[in-house]
This record gives sequence, structure tokens and C-alpha cells, in this order.
Amino acid sequence: MIGLVDGNNFFVSCERVFDRRLVGRPVAVLSNNDGCCVSRSNEFKALGIPMGTPYFQLKDREAAGELFFRSSNYELYGDMSRRIISILREEAVEVEQYSIDEAFIFPPTTAAADYAAYGRRLRAKIFRWVGIPCGIGFAPTKTLAKIANHIGKKKPDGVFLMPDDPTDILAALPVQEVWGVGRRLPAKLHAVRIITAQQLRDADDDTIRSVGGVTLLRTAMELRGIPCHEERDYDADPDSISCSRSFGEPVTSAEALAESLAAYTAQAAAKLRRHGLLAAGCNIYAQVFASCGGGDFLGRTVVFPAPTDATNEMLRAIREEVDALYVAGTRYRKTGIVFFGLEKPGTAHQMDLFEDSRSPFPVPRSPSRLYAAVDALNARYGKGKVFSAAQGLGAKSWHMKRQKLSRRPTTRWDELMTVR
Repeated sequence: MIGLVDGNNFFVSCERVFDRRLVGRPVAVLSNNDGCCVSRSNEFKALGIPMGTPYFQLKDREAAGELFFRSSNYELYGDMSRRIISILREEAVEVEQYSIDEAFIFPPTTAAADYAAYGRRLRAKIFRWVGIPCGIGFAPTKTLAKIANHIGKKKPDGVFLMPDDPTDILAALPVQEVWGVGRRLPAKLHAVRIITAQQLRDADDDTIRSVGGVTLLRTAMELRGIPCHEERDYDADPDSISCSRSFGEPVTSAEALAESLAAYTAQAAAKLRRHGLLAAGCNIYAQVFASCGGGDFLGRTVVFPAPTDATNEMLRAIREEVDALYVAGTRYRKTGIVFFGLEKPGTAHQMDLFEDSRSPFPVPRSPSRLYAAVDALNARYGKGKVFSAAQGLGAKSWHMKRQKLSRRPTTRWDELMTVR
């Protein structure tokens, strides 16, 4: 039996843990640059406002006190997610985190006697320790567990165990709502008279394969109760690491462009070090407004003299390429960096016979002791306390707009909650 634990309206629920004034009110969390609604409370949904509604269309209703908004506080959400996963790892045999607010769990054998009771205890523990309400669904496969979780969220106790024969449930479920079907397949499925999840389950394999290939066939097999989704190692080292942001306002100067890329390089490098990896090189890019012409993206590839995790060495390597991205008169909307060729320190590779021993990139590379100290200082005294001058010293107009950002009381000492 597989369980799926999913935080209800996760971003909004995180905001409510530390601001009880939001409980019971229509609340939405906004996307980057406070653009549109990406998480909505049940009260907000009840007003008929769809996901993705632009914030500017709702400002008048906010001013009237009808709606409440918060900017995306990813630092808070990530830490709350980590706390939930730590509880799941204590209570389950195995945990596969699927997203920031979802995780598949494999319950212990002792839970087999009453999975619903096990789910209720787990849900109560998460709510008591972290404050986040969750839905939990149990089923023989991950696809069925997704469906069970969706039903569980609507139950008073938040838990649902898929029955041995789920035919009635699948007959009432539109095929487009099945996990893995996607946006393009429903029209093709409807053309062959597959309208519901039950019809997908019961269709012959050749028909399913002709519409969506082996991937859709795996989904159908899962609806039949046969596990087909391979176990993923969600804790495995990534193949690439990236960081990018849209600007709070258009960037037109070379200085601001360089500062933003330096800042995102530093953030991605810190993530690289947390995984204990070195990068062989990176792709840097800038997105321009379409009205500027010349294509939407400008990009450069940089190969480091040797794999590294040191921010200063990366900034030195990309400096000239950053200058090459700048075109006078162009309005930039976003920049980013992607590291590739990730490897563990000490990985064997071809040495350079003609390498200059005085090179600032000694071979072979090992983790930077300097930036291990920088990371430790930032962890102790606050994110960004120690940074490269290349990231800029003054106010940065290109920073992402988050005018409704809440506090981060679980990760920043200077934002701890106070009790009066």
C-alpha cells in the first residue's frame, strides 16, 4: 500500500501558521513579482476566482477588505516542507518527496491493520507539530493514491483508503483529471470514446498505446492496481543546478545585468555546495522583451578551467561573457544561470599536460574552504550577510517585487515572532 500526503493549499496554510488573522478569510499567495494567484484558500476558491487570476484585477477588492494577499515566501515554505518530511521519515518506512507539498510514503507493516487510523494519527501529528492541514490517500499504486488523496482532502478527517474495487470512483472521474494524462491527451482519448478514468482502465492495451504510447499504458496499468511507476530517488544528486528570476522592473544597464547574474551565480553556487558537488561549467542567459527584437533569449556557455564550487572563481570565469550579453538600448526582463557537468570532489578526469601550476584553478579540485566558511557565516548570521561585491552594494531595482512578503520566523533570527 502506498500513501500520498499533500499539504492543503500549502502556501496559504504556511502563511496562516504565523498570521492567525488570515484564518477563515479569503487569502491568495501571489507568483513572482506579485503577478497572479498561485495558491488559494478554500474561502478564496468559494468566491469563484480561478487560479492564475492577475493580481491587478483584484486590487479593488483587496482595498475594500474583501480579499487578502501575500507575496511568495519560498524560504518559509521550503522550511515548513522540510519539517513535514522529517515527520514522515519518522513515521513511514520510506518517503519519496514529489514536490514541495507532496510526498509518497510507504507505511510500516503495523499500519496494515487499519490504514485509515494510521493516516489520521499521522495527519494529526503533522498538524500539531507543524500546523499544516494535510490530505492523505492510500491505494495500491501511486496513480490511485493521487486519486485517493484528492478524495481524502474533502473528507472531515482528511483521509481516504481506496476500496478494493474502485470502479465507481473511476467512473465518476474525468480522464483529464488522472495523474499523468496531461493537457494534450484528453482530446485524443475522447476521440476513441475514453471519457472517464474507468474507461481508460478498461480499454485494450493497443488502443491506449496508439493514443499515448507506453507512458499512457503505464497509467492505465496503475489504474488497474498494478504498480508501474519506477521508484525515484528524490534525494539523489541533481544533473544540473540553476537559478533565475524575473526582474522587478526592466533592466537597461550593463551594471544591473552583471549584478543580477552575479547574485544568481552566488545563489546557485551555494545550492551546489549543499549537494557537495563541483560544476564543470555553466550556461548564462538573459531574456529580453520581445519588442526589442533579436530573439527572446541571449545566452553564453562557459567551461571552467577545472570543476569548482567557489563563487569567486565562477564570477571570474563568466565576467567577459556577461559583458557579451549586454546590448545597449535593450530592455531585459530576466537573467539566469545553469550549472552542468556536476561531479563529486575527487572524481577522476583527464589532467592537462600543459597546465600552468600558477593557475587560480588547481587540478584536481576539492571543495572550497573559503566558501564553506562563507556558507557557515550566512547560516549563522542570516542569508546574504557575506556576499561578493560583484552582486552590488546599493539598492537593486532589478530585485523581484515582493511587496506583501511575510516574515520568515523559522529561518531568520531577526524575524522571530515576539510574544507580548
